[in-house]
Amino acid sequence: MRIDAHQHFWRYRPETHAWITDAMPRLKCDFLPADLQPLLRTAGFDGCVAVQAQQSVAETEWLLQLADQHPFIRGVVGWVDLCGPNVSDALRRLAAHPRLRGVRHVVQDEPDDRFMLRPEFLRGIAALAHVGLTYDILIYARQLPVAIELVRRFPQQRFVLDHIGKPEIRDRHLDTWRDNIRALAAQPNVSCKLSGMVTEADWQQWKPSDFTAYLDVVLARFGAQRLMIGSDWPVCTLGGSYGDVIAVVTDYIGFLSPSERDAICGGNAVRFYGLR
Repeated sequence: MRIDAHQHFWRYRPETHAWITDAMPRLKCDFLPADLQPLLRTAGFDGCVAVQAQQSVAETEWLLQLADQHPFIRGVVGWVDLCGPNVSDALRRLAAHPRLRGVRHVVQDEPDDRFMLRPEFLRGIAALAHVGLTYDILIYARQLPVAIELVRRFPQQRFVLDHIGKPEIRDRHLDTWRDNIRALAAQPNVSCKLSGMVTEADWQQWKPSDFTAYLDVVLARFGAQRLMIGSDWPVCTLGGSYGDVIAVVTDYIGFLSPSERDAICGGNAVRFYGLR
């Protein structure tokens, strides 16, 4: 199965999508399954993982409804208030739906860079294991040291780093990010998504070679068995078409063996999220 392991749906509302700024006018509209399905088909994907874009349980429930209606949505990574006092009850209720495969929090927007080490957040992460859910780590590169400490505390929890940890590709910053990726990847319970790179580059003038040094690092550290391709559609359209963004990864991994390419382009996502 070929899987786009990271994309989003939304019905755009300014009050609920405040992160979509005036610099992103093309994102200020609805993006729904009917818009994505032909792109998946053209790229040769059998399905996708829909990831939360709002921090609300209502959006998670809506994504699960979409998954019920569109079988190509193989899994959902939703949002639950991991810091809430009733997090275990909330997780049990939502995890009763077979398409909920993981949880994410938009940590990159938290003013406290050590947010993931707050006691209440740690309590929420601990609750994920009881319902068999994964956790997507969405952070900026500067927050990687905290992520390293988090995953070390929960060696049995499955984590995946979104967008290769958002290195500052536009400014060609590499060294500190590379050192932190080395430490994070040393933890065997962590995988990494090859996604979200074009939005960290120059939206108008990027070229595939801009990403080579970063892809070299994550391939060397995570290996082909812990990497997953993801489009980050529709956010990726800020920097290029769906096909162009996917080609950044598929062209790069062309030198790998067929089994390694198959793992990155779907097999790893199926295994990590338990997709059917």
